[in-house]
Amino acid sequence: MTPSNAKIPVTIVTGFLGSGKTTLLRHILGNAEGRRIAVIVNEFGELGIDGEILRGCGIGCDEEGNEREGALYELANGCVCCTVQEEFLPVMLQLAERRGDIDAVIIETSGLALPKPLVQAFQWPGIANIFTVDSVVTVVDGPAAASGQFAENPEAVDQARRADPNLDHESPLHELFEDQLSAADLVVLNKTDLMDEGTRVQVEALVREELPPEVKIVAATEGRLPLALLLGQGRAAETTIHLRESHHDHEEDHDHDEFDSLVIDLPPVDREGLLAALAALVEQHTIYRVKGFVAIPGKPMRLLVQGVGRRFDHHFDRRWRDDEAQRTRLVFIGEDLDEAALRKALEGVAAVPA
Repeated sequence: MTPSNAKIPVTIVTGFLGSGKTTLLRHILGNAEGRRIAVIVNEFGELGIDGEILRGCGIGCDEEGNEREGALYELANGCVCCTVQEEFLPVMLQLAERRGDIDAVIIETSGLALPKPLVQAFQWPGIANIFTVDSVVTVVDGPAAASGQFAENPEAVDQARRADPNLDHESPLHELFEDQLSAADLVVLNKTDLMDEGTRVQVEALVREELPPEVKIVAATEGRLPLALLLGQGRAAETTIHLRESHHDHEEDHDHDEFDSLVIDLPPVDREGLLAALAALVEQHTIYRVKGFVAIPGKPMRLLVQGVGRRFDHHFDRRWRDDEAQRTRLVFIGEDLDEAALRKALEGVAAVPA
């Protein structure tokens, strides 16, 4: 329990698209061991898919599966650092009023968020004396980093990086990757089960280039790490964040105009047809992230689909509720997305009625 006169520690979990932040969050809350943790979830895009995933796994719910008021805060209106003045401060003030019921706060940022402005926000009057940033944990998708998936042109950047390790990269995606690392107090190199030892060493060296010596890199599979490593670091990052240089330090504001986000709704679909169509679309368009829920005819369970680059994962996450329509909804994040072309390519995946 947090003493009434002590600041509430806040752990900010950041990382690129599909790095495994939500999985790490599930692990933390599934092993909380009595800690009372408030969660703030933020996802870029028109639909807060990650918040739905969290609720589907019972996070923020009571034993009967009903959502507890105030247990899960989802900020779905853009990235945290863009919306803090509209939503972040009111949410933190609500948590401050309940400080006696909270031992820690975890904020999962959007995959497109810049962490530095969020850390600086903890210096604002009204919350500066109540909260402290215990640490910034940056999650890195090991296989994606190995293949250059965080970059605008993965193949070209990967080749250029091998040829010239001192290359001045201009890709906005790579700058974002560097900015997320520059704010880190701990880096989780995730999905190491999908890499061989040589690749893991290469990715760790790539990440280490962007970090000061005191920041540790820890390897993980599905975010499974001891909570003693993730929580309680006591870094008070808001007091030193101004010393960490980022690509956006001299900008008055920032936006995500280089990214497009669109939602496509479909009827129940053929699973294999959908996965094949998505794989083809990733090859033909600049798509960084696909995620959503899929209705499969004859299946009472909802299929969760998540894709980063050319890699797609899918599994049934829960039963459809009686009060919800069984439909397919996909979120695409990328650059210069042609909505009409994407919709046309997906028209043929609708399941044929029996």
